[in-house]
Amino acid sequence: MSSLLVDNIGELVTNGTGEGPLGIRRDAAVLVEEGRVVWVGPSAYAPAADRRLDAGGAAVLPGFVDSHAHLVFAGDRAAEFAARMAGEPYTGGGIRTTVGATRAATDDELRATVRRLRGEALRQGTTTMEIKSGYGLTVADEARSLRIAAESSTETTFLGAHVVPAEYADRPDDYVELVCGPMLAAAAPYAKWVDVFCEQGAFDVDHARAILAAGQAAGLGVRIHANQLGPGPGVQLGVELDAASVDHCTHLSDADVDALAGTAHSDGSGTRTVATLLPGAEFSTRSPYPDARRLLDAGVTVALATDCNPGSSYTSSMAFCMALAVREMRMTPAEAVWAATAGGARALRRDDIGVLAPGARADLVVLDAPSYLHLAYRPGVPLIHQVMRNGVTP
Repeated sequence: MSSLLVDNIGELVTNGTGEGPLGIRRDAAVLVEEGRVVWVGPSAYAPAADRRLDAGGAAVLPGFVDSHAHLVFAGDRAAEFAARMAGEPYTGGGIRTTVGATRAATDDELRATVRRLRGEALRQGTTTMEIKSGYGLTVADEARSLRIAAESSTETTFLGAHVVPAEYADRPDDYVELVCGPMLAAAAPYAKWVDVFCEQGAFDVDHARAILAAGQAAGLGVRIHANQLGPGPGVQLGVELDAASVDHCTHLSDADVDALAGTAHSDGSGTRTVATLLPGAEFSTRSPYPDARRLLDAGVTVALATDCNPGSSYTSSMAFCMALAVREMRMTPAEAVWAATAGGARALRRDDIGVLAPGARADLVVLDAPSYLHLAYRPGVPLIHQVMRNGVTP
């Protein structure tokens, strides 16, 4: 059994036992065997290992967990971005532009885009990345989107209910029937989750409930796009259906916050339904940012994710999203790091990632910096020095 010791770590973020909410350990070491963490402790007491990685006194964190991304698409929407920067409002209607390009693309073209963006994210420290479908919107295109997504991630999400495609514009009930029936049946073998864009101009609460319930009946976990463009029923629907995550959460009522807080675990470890915030979307659409402070003060578990997609948030950088969260959403640097690691894991209902503790997957990031604080303190600077995933450096 080959072992690897990562030592001479100046500041280790464990999200477990240690100093403060991030479980920080100083002058620390991590022992890895067969892709798993088997020991964490002071460098001076580190066990012997077959190989050694000297962190050089730098900070080491768990790999980032990006729990909301749309990577299976073709084309781009740079012109749409330019128009928004010139003052046009974001409505979500550009999704149909990407649908047309995606349907026309070959499997290899879609696969190349997924691999390019997944590799880009990995180089920036993202060791786990959820990938959604949602730009095919036919039975065959949604199934192939998820099949391609599953080649790069075990966290795949069926989003046939992204928007109603043009050919069903006057028949939304018929499209929902298609999503709940043949499309779900074709997509489910490649998916772990089901998701719906519950928003004015997309799917109303009754349609969203029907689709999510059908996904649950097929054995998929629930996620939901909720309350991005305005107030609405999405958050409370997510809570009603025990969603792992309600995503966006830009426009929340007191009742929405109370509903999320009401899913708290009895042991005080946070909420069962996570609020996943996507500040890259607000940056790219010039929309109001979610109020993370309000959620955190209510005891709601918060995750951060990129929402990487060609229209409203074409970034794969979790560090960028953390910097936005600190600057624009009233999160502390520690809260942002936790949300981008352990919070993302909670949004995927995983306990083997987002932490560095015995038994966890050996996913870690070595910074070119002495502290996690530099991720928000030095925005836009490439601080990811080395990435390890499953105990292997890519």
